[in-house]
Amino acid sequence: MTTVEVRAPATTANLGPGYDCLGMALDIWNRLTVSTLPAGSTPTVQVNGEGEGELAGDTDNLTYRAMAFLYDEADTPIPPLELVCQNGIPLSRGMGSSAAAIAGGLVAANALLDEPFSANDLLEMAATIEGHPDNVAAAVHGGLRLVVMEDNQIYTAPIRIPAELQAVLFIPENRIATVDARRVLPAEISVADAVYNMSRAALLVAAMEGNRPEYLKIATQDRLHQPYRETIFPPMKVIFAAARDAGALGVFLSGSGSAIMALTQERAMTVAYEMFDAARLCGVEGRVEVTTPTELGAHVVSVSSND
Repeated sequence: MTTVEVRAPATTANLGPGYDCLGMALDIWNRLTVSTLPAGSTPTVQVNGEGEGELAGDTDNLTYRAMAFLYDEADTPIPPLELVCQNGIPLSRGMGSSAAAIAGGLVAANALLDEPFSANDLLEMAATIEGHPDNVAAAVHGGLRLVVMEDNQIYTAPIRIPAELQAVLFIPENRIATVDARRVLPAEISVADAVYNMSRAALLVAAMEGNRPEYLKIATQDRLHQPYRETIFPPMKVIFAAARDAGALGVFLSGSGSAIMALTQERAMTVAYEMFDAARLCGVEGRVEVTTPTELGAHVVSVSSND
């Protein structure tokens, strides 16, 4: 029997203006343990933590399906497996829970096959499974990633993150499904709004690369998706204002929500408290978490064999 242990990070996408093209890994983790079983055994999936009693506990589980996808790409039958998923990433909050499930499964399967695929190969597979590449690019490679798709090929580049940058998350109890968050977006936008977003996305990359955190207040602004998503989460605007007033460098909806993220290099606990209090005054229950970006993507923690 071979056992592989893998960790996969939470991610935040968009960072305000970078809709579907920016993603950043966060120091919040899912842990996956996969063990091979004797031939003829029934595959099993156990989910603990976030999603326990809710996510599929069989071969319909997304992590298992990602592993099966890689085995199929390797033209190798998938053996009977036992999966134990210890999930620390909340579901349907815009924190990349599905990207982590996919990346973790792909890394585990690749390890069991003695790593025939590169990290870029894994990213291509992950984007195929997920349907969009921003979260999975950060989940596979770690750090802050710019990602572009052209003719079904993915182009991704790392973006440096300023030292001591912290991420303050307000994580509401209520969820927003990605499909619902995309449904409220308009089919067309004005040239003025397109220019607004392009300029701020470019400034965001420059602010990160050039270690100019003072630009983040403007660089995290957006007219492409957040104003429309506010219609399904009206307290968002109030929580944004509370974070800025408390000293946040920038604040935005994490992915498609419902989590809200503020960036700061100091006063993180003050920002967290003010975000929580603003949400409470709006009648929104939730919790706050202070974390940091991580340069680590999904990775193998250990491999062991018991013959």
